Amino acid sequence: MRRVVILGSTGSIGTQALDVIRANPDRFEVVGLAAGTDRVGVAAQAAEFGVDDVALGAAEAERLVRDIPADVVLNGITGSVGLGPTLAALEEGRTLALANKESLIVGGDLVTRLAAPGQIVPVDSEHSAIAQALRSGEPEEVRRLVLTASGGPFRGRSRAELGEVTPAQALAHPTWDMGRVVTTNSATLVNKGLEVIEAHLLFDVPYERIDVVVHPQSIVHSMVEFLDGSTIAQASPPDMRLPISLGLDWPHRISGVGVPLDWTTASQWTFEPLDEEAFGSVALAKRVGGAGGTYPAVFNAANEQAVDAFHEGRLSFLGIVEVIERVVERHDAPAGLTRESLADAEAWARRTADAVIAAL
Repeated sequence: MRRVVILGSTGSIGTQALDVIRANPDRFEVVGLAAGTDRVGVAAQAAEFGVDDVALGAAEAERLVRDIPADVVLNGITGSVGLGPTLAALEEGRTLALANKESLIVGGDLVTRLAAPGQIVPVDSEHSAIAQALRSGEPEEVRRLVLTASGGPFRGRSRAELGEVTPAQALAHPTWDMGRVVTTNSATLVNKGLEVIEAHLLFDVPYERIDVVVHPQSIVHSMVEFLDGSTIAQASPPDMRLPISLGLDWPHRISGVGVPLDWTTASQWTFEPLDEEAFGSVALAKRVGGAGGTYPAVFNAANEQAVDAFHEGRLSFLGIVEVIERVVERHDAPAGLTRESLADAEAWARRTADAVIAAL
């Protein structure tokens, strides 16, 4: 029986995690729940699962992680505010099932230095796929990682055709049902850029050996290419409950979590190169990740400000990545990386992004 704390329990990741736990009461016990502002929703979850310890907001979530004996902390919080709970889980020796990619990307070395081998289990479908595929060989046998991207709702459009994109169109993702920020990030492919940084930090593979390929069917979730020419891919219908279940009980698999592919019917999987002229966010993210320090935090914070401005009608779709790039170019990273320097860099990035947006 694994004792589980779920952060972001009323969001997409949290509710699907509770689906997995609800179906497997002999394997998991929920001992803590944290939500952002949904007091009613988290109270209902606590009543259903018999949970006494509940928190609202990131600061209370961090306190919850430190105070409750638990085996696994699932961090499904959205945004860089998840950094504190991520650090707390690692410091307290919990297994960290990480869906909050921003905390790893922003925290960088702060997070990786704290983590014991195997302590962080990725919940993003792409990184879960890579973790599964990596079990087929030794680290020194890996040639490259290949992250797949659905291409979002604007796959195949030229840069010129993206100029008039509306917020409603950006939220119409063809495969996944996600929140506003993550869905918009998938449309700009900023999300894939963040995932490249995440892959580097999780698996210690250089950026020049991490590639992105567009796979609109979203069946192959990512691949690992080995030195002998073999490529190991993880394939399954798009359902986040599968990587969530692995995050909760890694490396063990849970029966009946997802529906397997139907190999008795004809199907076609396609793979296309990424159009970096139309979607420059991945190349920008690689440069930012290579710079390290507070640059990824600045990238992420500027993006969050730009996404809000886009949905409020103050910025064009193409303007999102333009704002990020301008803010990153103006950043002068301090020596050393601390929670304080990260907070300062994020605050600076948000102010600078707002100024850039107002000037466009």
